[in-house]
Amino acid sequence: SEHWSPRLAAECNGQAVKLAKVEGEFVWHRHEDADELFFVRSGQLRVEFRDEPDAVLDEGELLVVPRGVEHRPVAESEAEILLFEPTGSRNTGHVETDRTETDIERVD
Repeated sequence: SEHWSPRLAAECNGQAVKLAKVEGEFVWHRHEDADELFFVRSGQLRVEFRDEPDAVLDEGELLVVPRGVEHRPVAESEAEILLFEPTGSRNTGHVETDRTETDIERVD
């Protein structure tokens, strides 16, 4: 029920599949060494970029943010998303904030 608090659903070949409920703005961040995939399970997600137009994802759509690209996910109302990234990737990338998750809970 917590927003911006991903849960580990599965691992496959060194990649983590994470589920999260999101609402509001996340932090600007980037992942230096890894691409990040966003898949919208329900609702709508906007991914803002510093140097590119925003991407708006509706239910069933996905986006891969390339490594090193600064971005900020935003959900005007609650959305459920799936994240696919290397195991051990930090949700806030290169920044440390109160939203940084270091110990991801596994869902059963």
